[in-house]
Amino acid sequence: MKLHLDTQTNLNLVTGYGAGHLMINKVRHDGNLIVTPSAVSEGWAGSGFDGLVAEDFSRLLEWSPEVVLVGTGSRLRFPPHALLRPLIDAGIGFEIMDLPAACRTYNVLAGEGRAVLAALMFD
Repeated sequence: MKLHLDTQTNLNLVTGYGAGHLMINKVRHDGNLIVTPSAVSEGWAGSGFDGLVAEDFSRLLEWSPEVVLVGTGSRLRFPPHALLRPLIDAGIGFEIMDLPAACRTYNVLAGEGRAVLAALMFD
């Protein structure tokens, strides 16, 4: 699927996605990754949804996000509450969404200048 590219070229925006990949500013990235308006980090949650651990969420704190969007693949799945404890303890808001919804929401929040982080996983 293609998404519309925002005219702000200084932001990392999701410009498309497909089976196992995302396009960030029209550059292909394969596999799970973290996206912020100023950074892209590949290799997040390398064991996939079923292999998530609390350290995967602790790692997100390095970017000091205001809000975290967790994209869980083609369908909405909720990680166990205990795994989200690092975000809860840090007082960081988070939303769990399927991958397409997380990508769309990320683009809106990044375009608004918010300190948003998208932690995106594939099936």
